[in-house]
Amino acid sequence: MRYRILMSLLTLALITHSCKESAQTETATEFSLEYEKFVLDNGLEVILHVDKSDPIVAVATMMHVGSNREKPGRTGFAHFFEHMSFNDSENVPVGANRKMIPEWGGSRNGGTWSDGTVYYEVVPKDAFEKILWIDSDRFGYMINTVTEAALEREKQVVKNEKRQRVDNAPYGYTDEIIRKNLYPEGHPYSWTVIGSLPDLQAATLADVKEFYNEFYGAANASLVIAGDIDIEETKQLVEKWFGEIPRGPEVKPMEPMPVTLTETKSLYFKDNFAKLPELRMVFPTVEDYNEEMYALDVLGSLLSGSKKSPLYKAVVEEGKLAPNVGSYQNSQELAGEFVIRVRANEGVALDDVKAAIDAGLQDFETNGFTDNELQRIKAELETQLYNGVSTVLNKAFQLVQDNEFGQDPAYISKRTKFYQEVDREAVMAAYEKYIKGKNYVMTSVVPKENPELAISGAKEAEVWIEEVTAMKDNEQVGQGEEAQYEKTPSKYDRSEPPFGEAPLFKMPEVWEGELANGMKTYGIENSELPLINFTITIPGGHRLDPMDKAGLASLTADLMSEGTALKTPAELEEAIGLLGSSIGIYSGLEETVISGNCLARNFEQTMALVEEMVLQPRWDEKEFERLMQELKTGLKGREANPTAIAAINFNKLIYGPDHIYSVPTNGTLETAENITLDDVKAFYEANIKPGNASFHVVGDLSQAKVEAALSGLSERWTGEATTQANWTVNPAGEAGTLYFIDVPNSKQSVLYIGKMALSAADADSPKLGFANEILGGGSSGRLFQVLRIGKGYTYGAYSRVPARADIAPFTISTSVRANATLPSLEIIQKMVQDYGPGFTEADVALTKNKVVKQNTRAFESFGAKLGILQSISKYGLSNDFVDKEQQLLMNMSLEDFKAVIGDYIQESEMIYVVVGDKATQFEEVKKLGLDVVELDIFGNPVN
Repeated sequence: MRYRILMSLLTLALITHSCKESAQTETATEFSLEYEKFVLDNGLEVILHVDKSDPIVAVATMMHVGSNREKPGRTGFAHFFEHMSFNDSENVPVGANRKMIPEWGGSRNGGTWSDGTVYYEVVPKDAFEKILWIDSDRFGYMINTVTEAALEREKQVVKNEKRQRVDNAPYGYTDEIIRKNLYPEGHPYSWTVIGSLPDLQAATLADVKEFYNEFYGAANASLVIAGDIDIEETKQLVEKWFGEIPRGPEVKPMEPMPVTLTETKSLYFKDNFAKLPELRMVFPTVEDYNEEMYALDVLGSLLSGSKKSPLYKAVVEEGKLAPNVGSYQNSQELAGEFVIRVRANEGVALDDVKAAIDAGLQDFETNGFTDNELQRIKAELETQLYNGVSTVLNKAFQLVQDNEFGQDPAYISKRTKFYQEVDREAVMAAYEKYIKGKNYVMTSVVPKENPELAISGAKEAEVWIEEVTAMKDNEQVGQGEEAQYEKTPSKYDRSEPPFGEAPLFKMPEVWEGELANGMKTYGIENSELPLINFTITIPGGHRLDPMDKAGLASLTADLMSEGTALKTPAELEEAIGLLGSSIGIYSGLEETVISGNCLARNFEQTMALVEEMVLQPRWDEKEFERLMQELKTGLKGREANPTAIAAINFNKLIYGPDHIYSVPTNGTLETAENITLDDVKAFYEANIKPGNASFHVVGDLSQAKVEAALSGLSERWTGEATTQANWTVNPAGEAGTLYFIDVPNSKQSVLYIGKMALSAADADSPKLGFANEILGGGSSGRLFQVLRIGKGYTYGAYSRVPARADIAPFTISTSVRANATLPSLEIIQKMVQDYGPGFTEADVALTKNKVVKQNTRAFESFGAKLGILQSISKYGLSNDFVDKEQQLLMNMSLEDFKAVIGDYIQESEMIYVVVGDKATQFEEVKKLGLDVVELDIFGNPVN
């Protein structure tokens, strides 16, 4: 994981305060991020930031240890230790970290990358001291509680994460291949962060304790607390909870270790899951916080970040070899990489892609770039600056990252200055020094049946691949006995502190209006940042697609973004970028959405561009052909994704093959062939109307100013509402049946289990959401707690009902270790069968507490506030619907919960979809006792 946020190239204010340093930097007056820093006697550096806009607090602890500190033969250990840290500690009940925090209404997680590990939480302010209790106990008092059983259980969880993200994913091994060949053996970046499965399995209890004692001292960390806090009170609490944590041994800083390649290396890999060939070129460059990094960042955007970029023109526009191309700088603590990446169209030879990249780079050398292109990047980065600090957690990430790795919580000011100073000479110097004529590592990852698509002369890469076997003894894990140990003495009472005063969620004030053309307007004025987020929703979307032309609404939305009658696609993109704005048009299941994000001062100009896009689409034949090819490439790539295969076939079985929801919003390869440009024009003329549309806006503008900026749309965009299509649900799947889909050599099985439930407009919808919390609502739900925490079968397991105006299914989903497929199915089956009868008064109380407290942080972001407005307009809810739903919850009795579970979560009415390795799992799943039907990846019966 990485938390460095690109900051503005423009001059933005940053006012910083420190109790240790009296110097104050002020570069302008537009933006401030105030903080106070102090250091405990044990060396822990603490940064506090006050933000009272919501009654919540974010806590982020950054440990200066990542996979770069690991030993050969113990790769993946830093990430593995992060997992271990969330288990037990001396003064906190077993499993509390993952279970109690969500029950308090909070969220928690962690992340490890090459250079560091971060632990973070966001909680309602009444749980502030409780989170300091848990966080400090995890940090300083966990090592005595680690047992062999916990070690073996967590090994299975991490191995499942690797299977899900690497082994069972197309292109999952590419990072490993690059690292092995870019960095010399023994270099701290020559292995992946997640490591190898044999290394993970070999980890011992002694390894865990050695790693903790060496790297988890207080002096090797930074702590940030941001949110609704009192500075002086927080200092006292930090001293109490964190002050006794041992300093730890000195961890010597690692100096930069840049690499130089003596030759270009070309490798290929035949991927079991990939359906499309992918080329990457990776050049060694500079480490993070190196001043040359900023020019390389900008270079990446200039080479591929717009339709005017030379790589885009050569690969996509002229070569028609791929739907897009990416180039970017990735700097880490010790070294950096400049990456060029192309996932090509089906059947394209990567030699042709490489030739196009070379042509694009030659174009850049010859013709350079315009001043407007550089200015566009600067303008976009200013908006990114504000988006990057729009929540207390984002602020905490920024402060803790820069303190620990930049030695300055206020490094944002230096970063801004460095970006501001990037000019033409700096960009070209970076290109000459690190890219032009330099050696690199090149990978060709191709479908296993098409090795001829790889770069000519490439050498086959060596990758260790796990064999799917029956469950081994060391894979059968459980909670085990708790450790026996003598508690670490403390001068403080380290038992669980009480809750503070309960915060109350206050529904933001919503204004409403209606324009002359019938479009309704909804807004929340918010002056925390000079930003605006907005959407226009036009009901219809995929629901209006003809079945034989599924994907038409989506393609129409995509083409509306490709230029206007007055501007080419490149000119429109540049006009939006020069404002620092973003505008997107997409189609979902039930609506077409025009969304945007901009600085408040540029809202009127941004809306003028939206008006032009809506009223004067370009309908460019060349862009239509490009988008059609991009669509087909994406649809082919989707065939390689086991999770997508499971979800698509689940929907087909639930809704029936004649319902439009049985087909994804972007259609299929077959339906794409039926769509013409004339179809797109006709769909636009018939359905993109304001009569039933809604405009939603959150940000630093009044209703009057917003509606003034919409006056052009109000006058010139006219038309009555489209008649909505009616689709009949006629399920193809039969309750009590398991449908198995073979993806050979899958290291995991994807499970989708469920039944049709209800619409989000149904009065029972919030009740079902409440009733699901105990079963599958996040990491505290029983699915997660048993399948991951108890058994180590999965990386995550959840249940939900998607919010739709049409009827939607109750769905349980997870990906489990292949040889744990049957045990996982048995656990889920029994858990759902027992859920209603076993629901208790304690479950009722826990649900009420959890949901009400979650609401204090659920609507912090601009996006979440937009979600409030969209729910009001789409489902006809009142402006205080969140308050009313809370009251509904508080009035629900145990009998009410049981009735809802009985109506919508009945296991006997569910279907089961399993996507996995037939050779090892097909006979196993038959033991579940259900009828078993085999389907191919497209949902057709086999045999």
